[in-house]
Amino acid sequence: MQDNAIPPVIGGLGTLAPRYDLILADVWGVVHNGVAAFPAATDALARARAAGATVILVSNAPRPGAVVERQIAGYGVPAGCFDAVVASGDVARDELARKPGVRVHHVGPTRDLPNYEGLDLRLVSLEEAEVVVCTGLVDDTRETPDDYRPLLERMRARGLTMICANPDMVVERGDKLIWCAGALAKIYADAGGEVHYAGKPHAPIYDLTFKRAAELRGEAVPRDRALAIGDGLHTDLAGAAGQGIDCLFVAGGIHAADFGLAPGAAIDPAKLARVFADAHVRPVGIMPRLSW
Repeated sequence: MQDNAIPPVIGGLGTLAPRYDLILADVWGVVHNGVAAFPAATDALARARAAGATVILVSNAPRPGAVVERQIAGYGVPAGCFDAVVASGDVARDELARKPGVRVHHVGPTRDLPNYEGLDLRLVSLEEAEVVVCTGLVDDTRETPDDYRPLLERMRARGLTMICANPDMVVERGDKLIWCAGALAKIYADAGGEVHYAGKPHAPIYDLTFKRAAELRGEAVPRDRALAIGDGLHTDLAGAAGQGIDCLFVAGGIHAADFGLAPGAAIDPAKLARVFADAHVRPVGIMPRLSW
C-alpha cells in the first residue's frame, strides 16, 4: 500500500474473517470500555469463533489473564466470544519467575498486589529493590504521570530496571481516558532508565499468545493467518506490524478524537488521511467500532 493510501473502511468483521484462523482482539476500547461490554463487538467475536477461528483476547492489563477474564465477565463480556485471555500481567509474571528470590518494589494500586502471589520474590521498599514493577498509577482518578517524576528520578539514580506491566499510555474508562503504566515508563525511558515492556507492541506477549494458540488448535498458526484487532496506533497496530500480522483498526477507541469521531459518527476520510499521514504501517481495514 502506498504511504498516502487511506486504509479501507470495513463494513464488518465478517468480510475479513474467512481469511484468518486466529484473531488477537484487544480488550479495553474494543470489547468493552472499562464499564460495560460492547454487544456488537462480543457478537462479532462469537460469530468468528463459530466460523472456525480461535479468538484470543490480548490485553495490556497488568494482571494475569485469568484475573482479566473474571474482571471482564463483570462488564458483561460473555465467555462464548473468546477461547483464552493473554495479558501483559502474564508476561510480567514470567519475567519475575526467571528471577527467583528477587526483591521487587511495586509501583501501582494495591489491587494489583495479588499479581505476585505464588512467585518466589519479596516486595520491598525502593531502597532495597533490585527491580521495580510498574502496574500503573496508585490513584489514576486523581494523579498524573508528572506526580511520579521524583520517584522515577530516585529509581534512575539507583540504576533500577522497570518492568512495565502495562505499556498503554491511556485506556478508556467509560467516556474518560485514564493514565496507565506506559506513561510512567516513557518518562523513565526518556530519562535514560531501562524499561522492560511486558505487553503490546513488544514481542513477548505475541510469543506467548501464539504459543497458547498452538495449544488450543493443536498446531502452529502461520502469521499470515492471524488478524489483530485493536484501537491503539502505537500498541495494537504497531505490534501487529512488527509481528508480520494484519490488523483491523477500531477508530472509535482511544484515538476517537484524532479521527473526529463523536459517538455514533461516521469516519471522515480526510481526518483519517491526516492521522495516518506520518504512520509507517497501515491496517487492512478500519471500523468505527467492532461489529460483524
